[in-house]
Amino acid sequence: MTDPRRPAPGAGGGPSAGTHGGAGTDVEHLLRTEAPQVLGALVRRFGHFDVAEDAVQEALLAASRAWPVEGVPENPRSWLIRIGYRRMVDLLRSEGARRRREQEAGAAELAMREPARRAYPPPETDDSLTLLLLCCHPALSTTSQVALTLRAVGGLTTAEIAHAHGSTEGTMGTRISRAKQQLARAGARFTPPTDADRHDRMAAVTRVLYLIFNEGYTASAGAELARVDLTREAIRLARMLHASLPDDAEVTGLLALMLLTESRRAARTGRDDELVPLDEQDRTRWDPDLIRAGTALIDSVWNRREVGPYQLQAAIAAVHAGAASPESTDWPQIAALYLWLERLHPTAPVRLSRVVAVARAYGPARGLALLDDLNRRFRLDQEPLTRQRERAVRAHLLEMTGDASGAVTRYREAATLTDNQVERRYLLHRADRLG
Repeated sequence: MTDPRRPAPGAGGGPSAGTHGGAGTDVEHLLRTEAPQVLGALVRRFGHFDVAEDAVQEALLAASRAWPVEGVPENPRSWLIRIGYRRMVDLLRSEGARRRREQEAGAAELAMREPARRAYPPPETDDSLTLLLLCCHPALSTTSQVALTLRAVGGLTTAEIAHAHGSTEGTMGTRISRAKQQLARAGARFTPPTDADRHDRMAAVTRVLYLIFNEGYTASAGAELARVDLTREAIRLARMLHASLPDDAEVTGLLALMLLTESRRAARTGRDDELVPLDEQDRTRWDPDLIRAGTALIDSVWNRREVGPYQLQAAIAAVHAGAASPESTDWPQIAALYLWLERLHPTAPVRLSRVVAVARAYGPARGLALLDDLNRRFRLDQEPLTRQRERAVRAHLLEMTGDASGAVTRYREAATLTDNQVERRYLLHRADRLG
């Protein structure tokens, strides 16, 4: 994929016919940008989200083979829609000989033969938001929402999505197929949300994009700390969502959070792919363009009357990004922001992050006392989302207080609870250094 800071190609534009510049990554970026628009055109014309999604995938595959050789056509979207229409006819016919499907196939052929009846979207049509909302329909589980978003809106292959989830391609293919069937059974429509359900539907979309980014930033399993393909895709989709809803403060906060967090990626690992904690990172390797863009976004919405969780997390990331050195980090401000965030969004990860901020602002003993209190009340050491990190945080705090033996024990416990090999090596190295 291309650099996430690069602006997406225009809706109907692209290189002129016959060009070969930009190599394969430019074609891939263009295809992923156009995929939701093509899918939207087919779904609006025919319905049948499941069949339309398969048709789009085949159109994208055809383009990925043809365009690097023949050049990108003058109107990439129309090219993709035309191929998608043809494949849609084939798929509708192959599903059975029932009269209704034959009628739909005949109507599709007629629409293709008569240019005036073609359902190409007008240039100003943007189906990105409607498609995101459909993929995040409440009838689907969160895992299915993530998978369907990556497939239908992100344009990732089933194999790529399976790799991100640590499952097989066959298993993920079945999950995606079932998700599309669930949408059909739920009577989901390709229409914008009503005022009554808009808030809940948007919350589902932002949560899905947040989960995709987090999985990419620190992979739950595997030999690499991060999955750059997922973080970049999450950023691309967040940019697309922000373009559709530029006045939505939480959408703006989510994009700001992603950019500010991603700005540190290059400094998170060393020459031998070892994990480098925040305080030890070479801050000259932080991306200044992403920092400026993310800071400008959060500044633009910070003075709104209501502040949401993504805005608060982006504000915390901006404080980190604005510190020239670890010593100059305003930890009391970060601790206060985490307290605000915890009151607004009381989750186990937020509570554990506040422990770290309090320890850095007011000393490790106070951080340990807060951690013990939160464990008594909320069992952070047993929560699935914090069980491993609670031990890592406690180990760091014990090390800071001089309790080397206790720190070693906790570091080793934390290492056994992660499937990310980079993180495991880091934790075991800390234990070996103390032991």
